[in-house]
Amino acid sequence: MRRLVLVAVTVALLGALPVLAQQPGHVVAMPDTLKWVEPPTLPGARLAVVQGDPSKDGLFVYRLKMPANYKVPPHLHKASENVTVLAGVFHIGLGEKFDQGSGQELPVGGFVSIPPNHAHFAWAGSQETVVQVHGVGPTDLTFVNPADDPRKK
Repeated sequence: MRRLVLVAVTVALLGALPVLAQQPGHVVAMPDTLKWVEPPTLPGARLAVVQGDPSKDGLFVYRLKMPANYKVPPHLHKASENVTVLAGVFHIGLGEKFDQGSGQELPVGGFVSIPPNHAHFAWAGSQETVVQVHGVGPTDLTFVNPADDPRKK
C-alpha cells in the first residue's frame, strides 16, 4: 500500500513539472498597477490579468470586478475555475438555468472550485464585488444559452 501511494505521489509531482517549469520566476502584482479592461464576454464588469494568460497553457490568475447586482448567466469553462472573494459578496449557483433561489452566498474570503464543463451562474451582492480566479489554462467561457453571449449580439 505504501508503495502504491508513493508511486501515485511521484506520478502527480512529475505531471506538475511542465506547468511549474513555465514560471520563470516569482511574480509580484500590486493593486494599483493592475490594468482593468471590460471583457467582451462580461460587459459592465472589469477584468485584470494578474499572472499568465487564461487562453494559453499554464497557470493563470485574474480578478473580476462587478458592479452591485451584476449577473453572469449560466456558462461553463473547459478548465477548472477556482474563485476567491476579495471584496463584496459573491453568489454562485449550479445548473443551466439562472435561479437565485438555488445559489450560495460567499462572503469575503469565501472560495468555490468548479470542475471543467460544469454549468454554473453567478451574481454580485448589493455592493461592488471583486473575485480572484485562478487555474491552469487554457480556459474559455461558453454560455449555456447562446443568446446570452454578448459577442453574438
